[in-house]
Amino acid sequence: MPKKIICLFDVDGTLTKPRNDIDPRFELFLQQKLKPLCAIGLVGGSDFKKIAEQMCGEDVIERYQYIFSENGLVYHKNGKEESINMFSIHNLYILSDIYFILGRENIQKHIGEDKLQKFINFVLGYLSTIVLPVKRGTFIEFRTGMLNISPIGRNCSQKERDEFEIYDKQEKIREKMIEALKKEFPDIGFTYSIGGQISFDAFPTGWDKTFCLNHLEPEGFDEIHFFGDKVYKGGNDYEIFNDSRTIGHKVLNPQDTQRQLEALFNL
Repeated sequence: MPKKIICLFDVDGTLTKPRNDIDPRFELFLQQKLKPLCAIGLVGGSDFKKIAEQMCGEDVIERYQYIFSENGLVYHKNGKEESINMFSIHNLYILSDIYFILGRENIQKHIGEDKLQKFINFVLGYLSTIVLPVKRGTFIEFRTGMLNISPIGRNCSQKERDEFEIYDKQEKIREKMIEALKKEFPDIGFTYSIGGQISFDAFPTGWDKTFCLNHLEPEGFDEIHFFGDKVYKGGNDYEIFNDSRTIGHKVLNPQDTQRQLEALFNL
């Protein structure tokens, strides 16, 4: 019997250039060459809208078997959004209260409004004290399972995004901010991960990309291959890349992802 295999892909930096659309030639490769050989899943920290934008439209849920947005807190299988039964998830690292949920779990319910507002107020206060080459708008994006925090603001242009990425590598703006948050909120139960060019995520511990693996356990895959670019400690691919349930593949960019797939499947 042939092995039942799934390939899971980070989106930004793995299937696409940062915040760009997937190259149509790579999309064709995935559909025509890879899809007949294995199941394909996408797992991103972004919400579904952003994943759909980068993957050529909302029919992405029809073109790929599994779409795990917001690390799997929202997920689609075979074109339909699936319900989350927390009793069926065995590998969450923390659950302060045991409860049954149909639909989507959310961060405000898990953390509580009081703690959440204190955290957000501190973030806004911290951002008001730092000086950057430019600042734009949308510094905190509230998602279902996380807060996405951008010191420069998500409304920056692509040119400003690229320039901030270089500046951040020199000045460690995001790293320093994460350290400040850890010091201020040592018991809030958040994990922080840097992803993309301009932001980082704050989410309940256990709600990283390994969350999506809980949905795959009943599927009976023999091998789960994960491809991602931010696999270093503190990157948003680190936990799933190092999880014992996956075979991790570190990639440099979409072209490298295709090269590794060609080698893995002898294409």
